[in-house]
Amino acid sequence: MYKILVTGACGQLGSVLVKRLRSKHGEHNVIASDIRSKPDIEELFIKLDVTDSNALEKVITKYQIKEIYHLAAILSAKGEESPLKTWDINIKSLLNVLEVSRLKNVKKVFYPSSIAVFGDHIDRNYTSQISCLSPKTVYGISKVAGENWCQYYFDNYGLDVRSIRYPGIIGYQSLPGGGTTDYAIDIFYKAIEGVEFKCFLSENTSLPMMFIDDAIRATIELMRAPKELIKTRSSYNISGISFSPAQIVESIKKLLPDFKITYKPDFRQGIAENWPSSINDSEARGDWGWNSKFNLDDITEIMIAELTKKNKIKTHNV
Repeated sequence: MYKILVTGACGQLGSVLVKRLRSKHGEHNVIASDIRSKPDIEELFIKLDVTDSNALEKVITKYQIKEIYHLAAILSAKGEESPLKTWDINIKSLLNVLEVSRLKNVKKVFYPSSIAVFGDHIDRNYTSQISCLSPKTVYGISKVAGENWCQYYFDNYGLDVRSIRYPGIIGYQSLPGGGTTDYAIDIFYKAIEGVEFKCFLSENTSLPMMFIDDAIRATIELMRAPKELIKTRSSYNISGISFSPAQIVESIKKLLPDFKITYKPDFRQGIAENWPSSINDSEARGDWGWNSKFNLDDITEIMIAELTKKNKIKTHNV
Protein backbone atom coordinates (compact mmCIF):
# COMPACT_ATOMS: atom_id res chain seq x y z
CA MET A 1 0.00 0.00 0.00
CA TYR A 2 1.44 3.36 -0.98
CA LYS A 3 1.42 6.30 1.39
CA ILE A 4 -1.20 9.10 1.38
CA LEU A 5 -0.58 12.68 2.56
CA VAL A 6 -3.40 14.95 3.78
CA THR A 7 -2.55 18.66 4.06
CA GLY A 8 -4.77 20.91 6.17
CA ALA A 9 -5.60 17.79 8.17
CA CYS A 10 -6.77 19.69 11.25
CA GLY A 11 -9.62 21.44 9.45
CA GLN A 12 -13.29 20.47 9.38
CA LEU A 13 -12.97 18.17 6.38
CA GLY A 14 -9.41 16.99 6.98
CA SER A 15 -9.88 15.75 10.54
CA VAL A 16 -12.71 13.45 9.44
CA LEU A 17 -11.11 12.44 6.13
CA VAL A 18 -7.89 11.32 7.85
CA LYS A 19 -9.81 8.91 10.09
CA ARG A 20 -11.84 7.55 7.18
CA LEU A 21 -8.76 7.03 5.01
CA ARG A 22 -6.91 5.32 7.85
CA SER A 23 -9.84 2.95 8.36
CA LYS A 24 -9.62 2.01 4.67
CA HIS A 25 -5.85 2.04 4.07
CA GLY A 26 -4.31 1.39 7.48
CA GLU A 27 -3.15 3.69 10.29
CA HIS A 28 0.44 3.86 9.05
CA ASN A 29 -0.36 4.59 5.42
CA VAL A 30 -2.01 7.99 5.91
CA ILE A 31 0.18 10.94 6.96
CA ALA A 32 -1.68 13.92 8.46
CA SER A 33 -0.11 17.37 8.17
CA ASP A 34 -1.00 20.93 9.10
CA ILE A 35 0.64 24.08 10.44
CA ARG A 36 -1.05 23.35 13.77
CA SER A 37 -1.60 20.08 15.62
CA LYS A 38 -4.78 18.39 16.75
CA PRO A 39 -4.73 15.81 19.57
CA ASP A 40 -7.03 13.24 18.00
CA ILE A 41 -4.91 12.87 14.83
CA GLU A 42 -1.41 13.28 16.28
CA GLU A 43 -0.34 9.75 15.40
CA LEU A 44 1.66 10.02 12.17
CA PHE A 45 1.20 13.79 12.24
CA ILE A 46 3.68 16.21 10.67
CA LYS A 47 3.78 19.93 11.23
CA LEU A 48 4.05 21.22 7.67
CA ASP A 49 3.74 24.62 6.04
CA VAL A 50 2.70 23.60 2.54
CA THR A 51 3.70 27.03 1.17
CA ASP A 52 7.29 25.83 1.75
CA SER A 53 8.00 23.71 -1.32
CA ASN A 54 11.29 22.34 0.07
CA ALA A 55 9.58 21.12 3.23
CA LEU A 56 6.79 19.56 1.19
CA GLU A 57 9.28 17.80 -1.09
CA LYS A 58 11.15 16.37 1.91
CA VAL A 59 7.93 14.89 3.33
CA ILE A 60 6.92 13.38 -0.01
CA THR A 61 10.39 11.88 -0.48
CA LYS A 62 10.76 10.58 3.09
CA TYR A 63 7.39 8.84 3.16
CA GLN A 64 7.26 7.94 -0.54
CA ILE A 65 3.90 9.67 -0.89
CA LYS A 66 1.89 8.63 -3.95
CA GLU A 67 -1.46 10.31 -3.24
CA ILE A 68 -2.18 13.79 -1.83
CA TYR A 69 -5.40 15.32 -0.51
CA HIS A 70 -4.59 19.03 -0.48
CA LEU A 71 -7.07 20.64 1.93
CA ALA A 72 -5.03 23.55 3.30
CA ALA A 73 -6.73 26.89 2.56
CA ILE A 74 -8.21 30.06 4.05
CA LEU A 75 -12.01 30.08 3.67
CA SER A 76 -14.45 32.69 2.34
CA ALA A 77 -15.35 34.96 5.25
CA LYS A 78 -11.90 34.75 6.85
CA GLY A 79 -10.36 35.37 3.47
CA GLU A 80 -12.06 38.75 3.14
CA GLU A 81 -10.26 39.92 6.28
CA SER A 82 -6.83 39.37 4.64
CA PRO A 83 -7.27 39.13 0.84
CA LEU A 84 -3.59 39.16 -0.18
CA LYS A 85 -2.64 36.63 2.49
CA THR A 86 -5.52 34.40 1.40
CA TRP A 87 -4.47 34.55 -2.25
CA ASP A 88 -0.84 33.87 -1.37
CA ILE A 89 -1.56 30.87 0.85
CA ASN A 90 -4.29 29.31 -1.30
CA ILE A 91 -2.45 29.59 -4.61
CA LYS A 92 1.15 29.11 -3.48
CA SER A 93 0.28 25.98 -1.55
CA LEU A 94 -1.60 24.46 -4.51
CA LEU A 95 1.17 25.24 -6.99
CA ASN A 96 3.70 23.67 -4.64
CA VAL A 97 1.59 20.52 -4.39
CA LEU A 98 1.10 20.29 -8.16
CA GLU A 99 4.72 20.95 -9.06
CA VAL A 100 6.27 18.70 -6.42
CA SER A 101 3.76 15.98 -7.34
CA ARG A 102 4.83 16.25 -10.98
CA LEU A 103 8.52 16.08 -10.09
CA LYS A 104 8.22 13.28 -7.52
CA ASN A 105 5.82 11.07 -9.49
CA VAL A 106 2.83 11.36 -7.15
CA LYS A 107 0.06 9.29 -8.73
CA LYS A 108 -3.06 11.28 -7.68
CA VAL A 109 -3.87 14.70 -6.23
CA PHE A 110 -7.18 15.84 -4.76
CA TYR A 111 -8.03 19.55 -4.81
CA PRO A 112 -11.13 20.91 -3.04
CA SER A 113 -12.93 23.66 -4.90
CA SER A 114 -16.16 25.34 -3.80
CA ILE A 115 -19.46 26.89 -4.83
CA ALA A 116 -17.58 30.13 -4.10
CA VAL A 117 -16.29 29.97 -7.71
CA PHE A 118 -19.71 31.21 -8.89
CA GLY A 119 -20.74 34.86 -8.90
CA ASP A 120 -22.82 37.14 -11.11
CA HIS A 121 -24.36 36.05 -14.42
CA ILE A 122 -25.38 32.54 -13.35
CA ASP A 123 -28.70 30.82 -13.03
CA ARG A 124 -28.76 30.54 -9.22
CA ASN A 125 -31.31 27.72 -9.35
CA TYR A 126 -29.80 24.38 -10.34
CA THR A 127 -26.50 26.00 -11.36
CA SER A 128 -24.81 23.97 -14.06
CA GLN A 129 -21.26 22.65 -14.29
CA ILE A 130 -20.46 25.00 -17.16
CA SER A 131 -21.41 28.42 -15.79
CA CYS A 132 -19.85 31.84 -15.65
CA LEU A 133 -17.17 31.85 -12.96
CA SER A 134 -16.96 35.44 -11.71
CA PRO A 135 -16.55 35.17 -7.93
CA LYS A 136 -16.80 38.16 -5.59
CA THR A 137 -14.46 36.89 -2.84
CA VAL A 138 -10.71 36.32 -2.89
CA TYR A 139 -11.41 32.76 -1.74
CA GLY A 140 -13.59 32.18 -4.79
CA ILE A 141 -11.06 33.86 -7.08
CA SER A 142 -8.32 31.60 -5.73
CA LYS A 143 -10.50 28.52 -6.25
CA VAL A 144 -11.21 29.42 -9.89
CA ALA A 145 -7.49 29.90 -10.49
CA GLY A 146 -6.83 26.61 -8.73
CA GLU A 147 -9.30 24.76 -10.96
CA ASN A 148 -7.52 26.12 -14.03
CA TRP A 149 -4.11 25.10 -12.69
CA CYS A 150 -5.44 21.58 -12.06
CA GLN A 151 -6.67 21.40 -15.64
CA TYR A 152 -3.28 22.73 -16.85
CA TYR A 153 -1.27 20.11 -14.96
CA PHE A 154 -3.49 17.34 -16.27
CA ASP A 155 -3.39 18.58 -19.88
CA ASN A 156 0.34 19.33 -19.99
CA TYR A 157 1.89 16.82 -17.59
CA GLY A 158 -0.71 14.08 -17.26
CA LEU A 159 -0.95 14.62 -13.49
CA ASP A 160 -4.07 12.82 -12.26
CA VAL A 161 -5.72 15.74 -10.42
CA ARG A 162 -9.32 15.36 -9.27
CA SER A 163 -11.56 18.00 -7.73
CA ILE A 164 -14.98 18.69 -6.23
CA ARG A 165 -16.83 21.99 -5.81
CA TYR A 166 -18.05 21.52 -2.27
CA PRO A 167 -21.24 23.17 -1.08
CA GLY A 168 -21.43 24.20 2.60
CA ILE A 169 -20.39 21.24 4.74
CA ILE A 170 -22.16 20.46 8.02
CA GLY A 171 -20.47 18.29 10.63
CA TYR A 172 -20.33 17.90 14.39
CA GLN A 173 -16.64 17.02 14.65
CA SER A 174 -15.24 20.57 14.41
CA LEU A 175 -16.16 24.13 15.28
CA PRO A 176 -17.12 26.57 12.48
CA GLY A 177 -14.01 27.49 10.49
CA GLY A 178 -14.67 30.88 8.92
CA GLY A 179 -16.89 30.02 5.96
CA THR A 180 -20.08 31.84 4.96
CA THR A 181 -22.07 28.60 5.18
CA ASP A 182 -20.74 27.87 8.68
CA TYR A 183 -23.86 29.39 10.24
CA ALA A 184 -25.39 25.97 9.57
CA ILE A 185 -22.94 24.42 12.04
CA ASP A 186 -22.96 27.15 14.68
CA ILE A 187 -26.77 27.14 14.80
CA PHE A 188 -26.75 23.59 16.19
CA TYR A 189 -24.25 24.48 18.92
CA LYS A 190 -26.50 27.33 20.03
CA ALA A 191 -29.58 25.11 19.86
CA ILE A 192 -28.24 22.43 22.21
CA GLU A 193 -26.84 25.09 24.56
CA GLY A 194 -30.26 26.76 24.74
CA VAL A 195 -28.84 30.04 23.45
CA GLU A 196 -30.58 32.35 20.98
CA PHE A 197 -28.83 32.21 17.62
CA LYS A 198 -27.96 35.47 15.87
CA CYS A 199 -27.89 34.68 12.17
CA PHE A 200 -25.68 36.73 9.83
CA LEU A 201 -27.81 35.71 6.81
CA SER A 202 -31.43 36.65 6.12
CA GLU A 203 -34.03 34.00 6.85
CA ASN A 204 -34.84 33.04 3.26
CA THR A 205 -31.27 32.87 1.89
CA SER A 206 -31.12 29.37 0.45
CA LEU A 207 -27.68 27.82 -0.13
CA PRO A 208 -26.41 24.38 -1.19
CA MET A 209 -25.33 22.28 1.79
CA MET A 210 -24.05 18.77 2.47
CA PHE A 211 -23.62 16.56 5.52
CA ILE A 212 -19.97 15.76 6.15
CA ASP A 213 -20.49 12.01 5.69
CA ASP A 214 -21.70 12.66 2.15
CA ALA A 215 -18.77 15.03 1.50
CA ILE A 216 -16.19 12.48 2.70
CA ARG A 217 -17.82 9.69 0.72
CA ALA A 218 -17.90 11.83 -2.44
CA THR A 219 -14.19 12.63 -2.03
CA ILE A 220 -13.15 9.02 -1.60
CA GLU A 221 -15.45 7.74 -4.36
CA LEU A 222 -14.03 10.31 -6.80
CA MET A 223 -10.44 9.37 -5.93
CA ARG A 224 -11.15 5.65 -6.25
CA ALA A 225 -13.01 5.93 -9.57
CA PRO A 226 -11.20 4.53 -12.64
CA LYS A 227 -9.21 7.25 -14.39
CA GLU A 228 -11.11 6.86 -17.65
CA LEU A 229 -14.38 7.84 -15.94
CA ILE A 230 -13.07 11.24 -14.83
CA LYS A 231 -14.06 13.55 -17.67
CA THR A 232 -13.93 16.88 -15.77
CA ARG A 233 -10.44 17.93 -14.68
CA SER A 234 -11.21 21.43 -13.44
CA SER A 235 -13.76 20.54 -10.72
CA TYR A 236 -17.04 18.64 -10.43
CA ASN A 237 -20.27 20.16 -9.13
CA ILE A 238 -21.74 17.98 -6.41
CA SER A 239 -25.01 18.51 -4.58
CA GLY A 240 -26.50 17.42 -1.29
CA ILE A 241 -29.49 19.55 -0.29
CA SER A 242 -30.38 23.25 -0.28
CA PHE A 243 -32.07 25.09 2.57
CA SER A 244 -32.43 28.52 4.16
CA PRO A 245 -31.94 29.56 7.81
CA ALA A 246 -35.72 29.56 8.23
CA GLN A 247 -35.92 25.95 7.03
CA ILE A 248 -33.14 24.74 9.32
CA VAL A 249 -34.88 26.48 12.26
CA GLU A 250 -38.11 24.65 11.39
CA SER A 251 -36.21 21.36 11.39
CA ILE A 252 -34.50 22.11 14.73
CA LYS A 253 -37.80 23.07 16.37
CA LYS A 254 -39.19 19.60 15.70
CA LEU A 255 -36.72 18.40 18.34
CA LEU A 256 -36.08 21.59 20.34
CA PRO A 257 -39.32 23.60 20.17
CA ASP A 258 -38.04 26.43 22.40
CA PHE A 259 -35.14 27.32 20.08
CA LYS A 260 -34.98 31.03 19.17
CA ILE A 261 -33.27 32.92 16.37
CA THR A 262 -32.80 36.55 15.35
CA TYR A 263 -31.58 37.78 11.99
CA LYS A 264 -28.90 40.43 11.55
CA PRO A 265 -27.37 40.08 8.06
CA ASP A 266 -23.79 41.35 7.68
CA PHE A 267 -21.21 41.37 4.85
CA ARG A 268 -21.62 37.60 4.48
CA GLN A 269 -25.14 38.17 3.16
CA GLY A 270 -23.60 39.82 0.10
CA ILE A 271 -21.29 36.84 -0.38
CA ALA A 272 -24.20 34.37 -0.16
CA GLU A 273 -26.30 36.31 -2.66
CA ASN A 274 -23.68 35.70 -5.34
CA TRP A 275 -23.67 31.95 -4.81
CA PRO A 276 -26.06 29.32 -6.21
CA SER A 277 -29.20 28.43 -4.29
CA SER A 278 -29.08 24.88 -5.72
CA ILE A 279 -26.62 22.85 -7.79
CA ASN A 280 -26.85 20.71 -10.93
CA ASP A 281 -24.44 17.81 -10.40
CA SER A 282 -25.51 15.64 -13.33
CA GLU A 283 -21.91 15.26 -14.60
CA ALA A 284 -20.72 13.78 -11.30
CA ARG A 285 -23.73 11.48 -11.17
CA GLY A 286 -23.23 10.35 -14.75
CA ASP A 287 -19.42 10.05 -14.80
CA TRP A 288 -18.62 8.33 -11.51
CA GLY A 289 -21.98 7.54 -9.92
CA TRP A 290 -22.29 10.26 -7.26
CA ASN A 291 -25.49 10.26 -5.19
CA SER A 292 -26.19 12.05 -1.89
CA LYS A 293 -27.92 10.29 1.04
CA PHE A 294 -28.79 12.80 3.81
CA ASN A 295 -31.76 15.17 3.94
CA LEU A 296 -32.23 18.14 6.31
CA ASP A 297 -34.10 16.25 9.05
CA ASP A 298 -31.47 13.47 8.94
CA ILE A 299 -28.73 16.06 9.45
CA THR A 300 -30.60 17.84 12.24
CA GLU A 301 -31.22 14.62 14.16
CA ILE A 302 -27.56 13.54 13.93
CA MET A 303 -26.14 16.98 14.74
CA ILE A 304 -28.30 17.47 17.83
CA ALA A 305 -27.62 13.95 19.10
CA GLU A 306 -23.85 14.15 18.60
CA LEU A 307 -23.44 17.71 19.93
CA THR A 308 -25.59 16.89 22.95
CA LYS A 309 -23.21 14.01 23.68
CA LYS A 310 -20.19 16.28 23.32
CA ASN A 311 -21.77 18.93 25.52
CA LYS A 312 -22.50 16.37 28.26
CA ILE A 313 -18.92 15.12 28.19
CA LYS A 314 -17.62 18.71 28.33
CA THR A 315 -19.91 19.56 31.28
CA HIS A 316 -18.92 16.37 33.10
CA ASN A 317 -15.20 17.12 32.63
CA VAL A 318 -15.66 20.64 34.01
